[in-house]
Amino acid sequence: MEPAVSLAVCALLFLLWVRVKGLEFVLIHQRWVFVCLFLLPLSLIFDIYYYVRAWVVFKLSSAPRLHEQRVRDIQKQVREWKEQGSKTFMCTGRPGWLTVSLRVGKYKKTHKNIMINLMDILEVDTKKQIVRVEPLVTMGQVTALLTSIGWTLPVLPELDDLTVGEDPILTGKKRHTVLGPELMGLGHPPSSPGIAAIPSVTKSFSLLLACSNDRVFTACCSISEQLKLSEGGLIMGTGIESSSHKYGLFQHICTAYELVLADGSFVRCTPSENSDLFYAVPWSCGTLGFLVAAEIRIIPAKKYVKLRFEPVRGLEAICAKFTHESQRQENHFVEGLLYSLDEAVIMTGVMTDEAEPSKLNSIGNYYKPWFFKHVENYLKTNREGLEYIPLRHYYHRHTRSIFWELQDIIPFGNNPIFRYLFGWMVPPKISLLKLTQGETLRKLYEQHHVVQDMLVPMKCLQQALHTFQNDIHVYPIWLCPFILPSQPGLVHPKGNEAELYIDIGAYGEPRVKHFEARSCMRQLEKFVRSVHGFQMLYADCYMNREEFWEMFDGSLYHKLREKLGCQDAFPEVYDKICKAARH
Repeated sequence: MEPAVSLAVCALLFLLWVRVKGLEFVLIHQRWVFVCLFLLPLSLIFDIYYYVRAWVVFKLSSAPRLHEQRVRDIQKQVREWKEQGSKTFMCTGRPGWLTVSLRVGKYKKTHKNIMINLMDILEVDTKKQIVRVEPLVTMGQVTALLTSIGWTLPVLPELDDLTVGEDPILTGKKRHTVLGPELMGLGHPPSSPGIAAIPSVTKSFSLLLACSNDRVFTACCSISEQLKLSEGGLIMGTGIESSSHKYGLFQHICTAYELVLADGSFVRCTPSENSDLFYAVPWSCGTLGFLVAAEIRIIPAKKYVKLRFEPVRGLEAICAKFTHESQRQENHFVEGLLYSLDEAVIMTGVMTDEAEPSKLNSIGNYYKPWFFKHVENYLKTNREGLEYIPLRHYYHRHTRSIFWELQDIIPFGNNPIFRYLFGWMVPPKISLLKLTQGETLRKLYEQHHVVQDMLVPMKCLQQALHTFQNDIHVYPIWLCPFILPSQPGLVHPKGNEAELYIDIGAYGEPRVKHFEARSCMRQLEKFVRSVHGFQMLYADCYMNREEFWEMFDGSLYHKLREKLGCQDAFPEVYDKICKAARH
């Protein structure tokens, strides 16, 4: 009884404090109070909801079976829009606050909302080494499935909540998920039909494998956390990971897309079939059609990542070392964290099935230090290190701390006491953080907070880091190399050959004196254009239309917009991502 009374008294005192100070004051100046008391428990409820949904899908085996029906429903909505006179542009009906991008699109209120309820993994084909998924599948779910059965994506972006943006098939024939028995740890096909269950490896993930003599297994997977814009996900936008120096961006591991077009028709595109559309879809942000499924390459996975940590000092040495490691194809993973202009830790990793027990580090456990803080210790102690990290823990190493953004929301979040008591609820949903921001806090974030990813040629790295230092001065900075093939589309190198690029990610509070968001970001965007670089479109874009099309190659995109009748059906990509289109 006494604990209940104490809790009630604390709650009453808290409510009185909020009443005196005002809710807006608390949300702005003491945001951690609101996040810890409300958003973390609410995020847990979200997880429970999706766990229940996963269980239902698991029991009904409904994901692959209902896919074609859901796609036909999308086609029906588009055709009804045409019959009603096509008075406004179309967009997905998913609420803007559910996305991982910082802002909410204003266009959602004025455009025709097409409901797209596609959030499941449909098929894994181990012979073709392909996974077929719907567009709202998250990275958390994909890693949970694939790593548990011995496979992975070549490029797998970190945050659990990122969605894919993928591909369906509209034929009368029922499709089955194909899984080789080796994925279940079986050395040979089962001699008789049976059921094998893969244990749940996320908070809300379920998988059923039905085995048969013809080496075919049926899988039904349900999403755990679906929190990113469908038309602005990893395909319609872009995605990158520390393996991108080998495999390119997320779009470069995709082998097919399926879309519903402006006239309600269905189309499948590959590098050899409707190839113009295939190369134009990435970065188009849903302005060429509605993505309803995609096929993505998979590769065999191993249990651990053997990760080396090397502190480097001096900007020239950092750039030289990072460039060298990015060019070494024997490295499966290359990543850098820049803690100041002349201090960094460069990490290189390879996948392995063997680990030295004394060097095993399950960094993804809730009570472990945040990854970027753990890495910083190697810099502070000026020592190199070698660790073996479970593969899925490595993939989502930045999830718990949302890279390093959570330290500004919960300042004591990396404290051992907090981690042990409440770390299992971290992180709060990005969507809920956005939903509860309020206009005042949103404006404060805009003027005093930067979240940007700029992609520049590796040869310009030193110049780029100086520019970031002068224009925004945000640390840590994330460094991730990637190879950019010479292919048609919005993004490609200046020449006719593939070129090594780098993603420079700046997330945090600028320390430049008299920082003014618009002028400082326009200066940074100008530099990126001058070196033939690109800006990730989830972030605030201050370029005008002419400057935007100077950065991106719109030749194929505009040709297809006209050919497919998109000009009256979807806004131009610039009109969806520019600063004026978001709040």
